[in-house]
Amino acid sequence: MFLIKRAYSNKTNIIIGLITAISLSSFIYLEHYEIFSKLLNTFLALISFYLLLTINKKSFVIAGFFTGILWFYWIGNSFQYYDLAYLKYLVVIGIGLGYALLFYFMTLINKTWFRALTIFLVSFVHPMGFNWFVPELILVNSYLAFSKAHFALVLASIYIFIKANGIKKAISIVPLIFIIHNSGVYIDSTGLKISMPQLNTSQDQKWQQQNLAKTIDENLNLIDNAIKEEKDLIILPETVFPIVLNNEEFLLDSLLKRSQYIDIVAGAIFSENNNYYNATYHFKKGNLDIAKKVVLVPFGEEIPLPKFLVDFINEKLYDGAQDYKTADKPTDFDIQGISFRNAICYEATNEKIYQDLEDTKYMIVTSNNAWFTPSIEPTLQKILLKYYAKKYGITIFHSTNGSKNYIVRP
Repeated sequence: MFLIKRAYSNKTNIIIGLITAISLSSFIYLEHYEIFSKLLNTFLALISFYLLLTINKKSFVIAGFFTGILWFYWIGNSFQYYDLAYLKYLVVIGIGLGYALLFYFMTLINKTWFRALTIFLVSFVHPMGFNWFVPELILVNSYLAFSKAHFALVLASIYIFIKANGIKKAISIVPLIFIIHNSGVYIDSTGLKISMPQLNTSQDQKWQQQNLAKTIDENLNLIDNAIKEEKDLIILPETVFPIVLNNEEFLLDSLLKRSQYIDIVAGAIFSENNNYYNATYHFKKGNLDIAKKVVLVPFGEEIPLPKFLVDFINEKLYDGAQDYKTADKPTDFDIQGISFRNAICYEATNEKIYQDLEDTKYMIVTSNNAWFTPSIEPTLQKILLKYYAKKYGITIFHSTNGSKNYIVRP
């Protein structure tokens, strides 16, 4: 009888943990499948945080395991392009276990107030430099404001609801009333005619040497078409030229000539002093500005471990490749008198790229999401960009390969 009861209890804990994780992840999948309902997102957000504060410790840790997988399973997709496809599912399980461990630490003190506090604080914790687990993201598409302070009020409201008795539970609604918002569409125009061609080059074809000439020709044709359409600016995605572009004098000259008619922003690798950078090139009136990436992707562009482990991993898994180098600070492009902050993919979701914006109201973000698609990665990235656009009052032009281009307004 004891074994039956114990097995039933374990099964119940797993089910409750899974339901909690699904609820906490629902906002990503609703956006991914283009189901837009602020009311539904608000309801699911409140239910999610209620469950996180009330389920038992075992279910909470299990919820962490499934949440990690539902949010970040797509990380394993990229390993196939390093001939490491056999690691894909091990990576997914590892992600789940990593977030289960994180959630376990959030239950070290088995009190509701401690769990609420750690849920608030966890968005400040970035294991291995990876900062995409931000619990308040669940509020981005809801009726509730989603700054850190507003998030704290949401948790406080739910805590009051849990602890209060009878009619006193109504007090929990009061903080929510003051953070409800339903802003309309914010229209902000640069006044520029901007071309953002949609590219969908698969990752396994992108870097094949036999495809290079075709890729370059297609990029130049896109620029030529934008010139014919009398555009002011064309934005092409991250590493749209899959080469060390500053070593290609003929191609550079061709782009510089075209820049007499249109500003060109395009991604490619940049080399300097035997170091390599993921970079954005800005061609303007026969001149060239280069923005080097400031924040690298953990385990994608850099290994955030001690040097002896970095050398070992690069040698054994990445055929001796070296980590990219970084710039010390973000770069702003002057495009026809308007300042645009440059960001390359992952760094657009990092606080560092938003520092010292001053009068800069616009950001150009370039990405290559073909590493991870098909998956929910571009959707989660878009929600993060909405979060930062609102937080810093900046309009983001996102040009990407492998997923849809879009503009995010604050």
